[in-house]
Amino acid sequence: MARSEVQRQDFFQAVWQVVARIPHGRVTTYGHIAGHLGVKSAARTVGWALRAARHADLPCHRVVNRFGALTGARSFDGPYQMRELLLQEGVAFDEEGCVILARHLWIPGESRTLA
Repeated sequence: MARSEVQRQDFFQAVWQVVARIPHGRVTTYGHIAGHLGVKSAARTVGWALRAARHADLPCHRVVNRFGALTGARSFDGPYQMRELLLQEGVAFDEEGCVILARHLWIPGESRTLA
């Protein structure tokens, strides 16, 4: 296995470990996960890791873009499944359909959260 392939697998595993810790009723962003893992510029790679974990038992629906938009919704079984899962957890949305981050943002590695 090539070194870059091993590094990618290690990064994906690290992403999955962070996603597994996102609390019920909270969300985080691709960028916050990437920054927590020490590679701020790897937000897109975080998305690839989530897509690879699509059928795993992880709360991938709790990861949104920096504006709170549900950009990962295409990876779910239907276009509204991600939103429905978040609504079931009590996550609120604004009039544009974005998660209200001021209420629901969880930042990996920080003991305090916004809300």
